Amino acid sequence: MHLAYPAVLAALLFCVGLYGVLARRNAILVLMSVELMLNAVNLNLVAFDVWLRDALHAGQALTLFTIAVAAAEIGIGLAIVLMVYRNRGTADVDRLRDTAEAPQDTDEKAEAAA
Repeated sequence: MHLAYPAVLAALLFCVGLYGVLARRNAILVLMSVELMLNAVNLNLVAFDVWLRDALHAGQALTLFTIAVAAAEIGIGLAIVLMVYRNRGTADVDRLRDTAEAPQDTDEKAEAAA
């Protein structure tokens, strides 16, 4: 099998994931798009590992490490998105840019009272 087939498939998967990250507004869909990008990288790692005939299978080992990191990332990311949804009522990324509370204008209130 040629190296071009999995490389082209990985490039297409990465482009779809990149489009999802840049165009989507829902935080869960953004996390799914990041997972697509990581899977494209995993596909490239395994394809090049097989193509180079590495005796240590470093590409496959790194793929397993990437899968473990992706699982932790999706678990923590989903927990954060669910907590933000409970507190704010939306998972829209554009509406969640300002995560800090609005500052209290105590100086202006003190001046108005005086």
